[in-house]
Order: sequence, then C-alpha cells, then structure tokens
Amino acid sequence: MTYTPYFLHGETRPGRWLVTCDHATNTVPPQIGGGELGLPRPDMERHIAYDVGAYGVARHLGELLDGPVIASNFSRLVIDPNRGEDDPTLLMKLYDGSVIPANREADAAERDRRLTLCYRPYHQALGRLAALPHAVILSVHSFTRQLRGRDPRPWEIGVLYARDDRLARPLIRLLEAEGDLTVGDNEPYSGHLPGDSIDKHALAQGRPNVLIELRNDLIADEAGQRAWAERLAPLLQRALEGSGL
Repeated sequence: MTYTPYFLHGETRPGRWLVTCDHATNTVPPQIGGGELGLPRPDMERHIAYDVGAYGVARHLGELLDGPVIASNFSRLVIDPNRGEDDPTLLMKLYDGSVIPANREADAAERDRRLTLCYRPYHQALGRLAALPHAVILSVHSFTRQLRGRDPRPWEIGVLYARDDRLARPLIRLLEAEGDLTVGDNEPYSGHLPGDSIDKHALAQGRPNVLIELRNDLIADEAGQRAWAERLAPLLQRALEGSGL
C-alpha cells in the first residue's frame, strides 16, 4: 500500500470552515525505521504520539459544518507538523518523560528526509485549501488531563489564539455561557509559536482562524467525539456569524 502523509475529507464541500487536525494519527511511515520509533506500544497510544480523539472530532465537525477536513497521517514524534521548519522541537527526542529511540541520533539529513516525506506534502495541501477566498480555519487538537509530575488540568476545552482573536473571543463567551464548562482562555497552552500551522496558513495572510483544545479523555471514543462535535458546531457557527467576518 502506498503511504500518503495526509487525509482529505469533503474537499469540495462549500462551507466556509476548513477543519484541520495536525496531530491526527500515531502512524509511523514504513520508510521511517520500518514503521517503528523504538517506543513501547503504550507510549505510542498516548498523547505524546498524537492528539487522542481529535481526528474523530474534526471529521464530524467537517460534516456538520459542511466544510473540508485535512488531517496529518504521521505521528508528531516522526516530525511535528505544528512547528516551523526551524523550530528546535520539530523532531522531539524526549517528550513527557519518554525518550524516543529513533530520534536520539537523527541528524540534519534525517530531519530533511522526514520533512520531504511527511511535513511538506501536508502543508502544501493545507496551504492550497487555506487559500480559498472564503476559508475560515478551525484547528482541532486535544490535550492530556495531566502531564507526568504536574497538577491535573481543570479545563474541558481551551480556545487558543495569537494576534487575531476575532473568532476566539465570541467562541469563548459562547462556551462560558453553556454554564457547565471550565473554558481555557489560551490554556492549556499560551497562544501559538512562530511558524506553526496557524501562523503559517492563517496569521501570515490575515485569514480568520481559531484553535480548540479538547481534553482527550472526553473524546477517547466515537460517542464522545460525535457528542462534542455536535455541541461545538452550532457554537462555532454562531461565533462566526457574530464576528462579522
């Protein structure tokens, strides 16, 4: 079977939302270590390898919002598509207490090989979709409830933004009005990094955008993924309508 570094769903859907999922899968391409990074399977199943549940939420949101969905098909431990090419964390060697054996000795040539195989084709496809004149980018991620040695995180959902909060602010207000959610305002992370996906495909071109982070235990199965998509879709539409974009 031919390896493809990304998935596209509903490319011709006419809706304004372009749903992206940078950390959709824990796939290691066969060209990289024969499909292995040297990590135990339990590590490859946790948040260090991909955003658990985010891909399912993204697919459902694409259907509900009638917009295209693009998702990566390589683990963030192979190479992180949500980092700039010059970011020192592009190819992680240690993540949340786990050393990644196949990355320990990875040199510049190996980094460039992974960029060519995985990262650049994904961003080329994403950039083509983002360039549609009506596109509004919705980036879907998930986070773990508790990092090793850290306190539990209190949020069910976070809304992230940097420099452009035209969609984030109305969405945060709508989520808080639900009354049963602890909503992170640029939590559990702060803003964005230079050269990351939103910076590259939205902020640099002035395109409307918002990034959501869902707690991964809430979306670990199909029922949770569908329920959150059904809850979020009308709120996202209302936020867009209220923004005047």
